[in-house]
Amino acid sequence: MSEETKVDAEVTTDAADSTTEATPKKTGKKKWPIVVGVVAAVLIVAGAGLWVWHEQPSFCNAICHTPMDPYNATYDQELHQTGIDKWGNEASTDAMLAVTHKATGSTCMSCHVPQISEQIGEGMNWVTGNYVYPLEERSLADLVEARGIASEEFCLNSGCHVNDDGSVMTTDDLQAKTADMKRNPHVPQHGKVECGECHKAHRASVNYCSGCHNDADMPEGWISSADDKKLKKAFESGAAA
Repeated sequence: MSEETKVDAEVTTDAADSTTEATPKKTGKKKWPIVVGVVAAVLIVAGAGLWVWHEQPSFCNAICHTPMDPYNATYDQELHQTGIDKWGNEASTDAMLAVTHKATGSTCMSCHVPQISEQIGEGMNWVTGNYVYPLEERSLADLVEARGIASEEFCLNSGCHVNDDGSVMTTDDLQAKTADMKRNPHVPQHGKVECGECHKAHRASVNYCSGCHNDADMPEGWISSADDKKLKKAFESGAAA
């Protein structure tokens, strides 16, 4: 081999070596930490969005749309109108707590505090069709069962009805508030009466006392005990049909 050929070979080898050194070596690091981080971020954002949404009325009828549509419709109404109750009857919106509470900034979740066990059970009932439609009217005792509290605490709690000093209102406080009424509805003269016997969220509230006392004060838009019985009978007849 000539001297010139040797030099060319050495130059070629050196160039190849330089090229090899210039080419970055694969580190072998995996990209899975980045992928996991992105997925985690997406889940966190989605979870936060779901949490905000689940406190909105639209969540109730979006997840359990068939039975909850009438309830959501009552909530969407405005005060001082002749609206529609959950059974499709005309009713004063001033007499429906869903509307009056909305006007103060309350949402569905302000009253219906979600319990995971209850939500899972209700979700399964909806998925499997294990429910009646229209829904049967539930008492306050039914609504607080999963929370394990007394029925009156559904209304008398720190987030709802409180005194001027911020303390939670008691039944004694309620009696004092309505002491000027001819028939004080909060005095248990005939035994304990649940708040829900009079105060209705998705239909017109009822003057329970009017069942016996014709002179009982009738708040604006409320209905009498006799009219309440007619509505219930009509609902039961329609639901059974």
